[in-house]
Amino acid sequence: MSMLTELVEVVIGVDTHKDTHTAAVLDTRTGGVLGRATVSTDPDGYAELVALAERHSGLRAWALEGSGGYGAGLARHLADAGELVVELDRPLRPTRRGGAKSDAIDAERAARDALARTRLAQPKTGPERAALQMRLTARRAAVEASATAQRQLHAMVITSPEVVRARFRGQSTRIMLTTAARLRPTTSTDVEVFTCLTVLRDLARRVRFLEAEATAHEKAIRAIVRSWRPDLLQLTGVGPIVAATVLTAWSHPRRCRNDAAFAMLAGAAPIPASSGKTVRYRLNRSGDRQLNRALHTIVLTRLQRDERTRAYAERRRAQGKTDREIKRCLKRYIARDLYRRLEAAPQTLDAA
Repeated sequence: MSMLTELVEVVIGVDTHKDTHTAAVLDTRTGGVLGRATVSTDPDGYAELVALAERHSGLRAWALEGSGGYGAGLARHLADAGELVVELDRPLRPTRRGGAKSDAIDAERAARDALARTRLAQPKTGPERAALQMRLTARRAAVEASATAQRQLHAMVITSPEVVRARFRGQSTRIMLTTAARLRPTTSTDVEVFTCLTVLRDLARRVRFLEAEATAHEKAIRAIVRSWRPDLLQLTGVGPIVAATVLTAWSHPRRCRNDAAFAMLAGAAPIPASSGKTVRYRLNRSGDRQLNRALHTIVLTRLQRDERTRAYAERRRAQGKTDREIKRCLKRYIARDLYRRLEAAPQTLDAA
């Protein structure tokens, strides 16, 4: 996408919040502020912002901060109306710290930031992407809470009285959960033992509940992926969670201008760090870390199960590359391959 000054005459910058949105309308030719408004975050407020924009003639674009968070409702409303929407990152903290701060100023800053950019990002859209994002978020929370509960179970067993600890000695985590879930606190009259048995049983039941919840989310995720892009599940190392993570980051065709931009989004594009006669690249720590983690999962799986990947690793290792460097190269290759597959029309699979 070209610079906004080449595409539109008016840019509306919007500073988004939970209950209100503040907008500033800028003329792209003069940079002057044509109007401001603060509206509520509901359909009436969104319509009021569109009416404000329509008071100024010419082509227009919207620059939103937080189009995937507080601005999601407005972004969806504008997309349904066929408006051009540009996604903005959070403003740089040094800029904000060194100057004035208000919703109106932030809205104007968003518009000017969009005008200054040579590369413009589109907001994530689509009902399937939104559904996958919600399922992934809920599943991740359930998995993390389950892991926390298991760590608590281990810690409490260690500090429990010997009469309780003896029941778990030498057991694996899964067997400990089964043992804890079957505990009967009423069999003890000692308050410490009674409390240990009760808490351990409750922790085990919590873990099982959270695991069941995570499994239900995974089944729902698999169903959405199969209905949207079933071709991804045929790739080595790509399961429903990895596929959903890739799809939520990609969102829709042409959101990323090319495979290099998608690799940068994934934090898989090498960052030049050369100086003088030294030519090298450093690790990219930016980008979508969940997407980067998904690529890492694919790499590890293929290094274990895919003969071509293992042969590539051996060849690069013979050339003096470290295992870390090899994995980075594989991530970049996989990012390119996934991007080209996603941008192409989805392949229809047989019912079998």
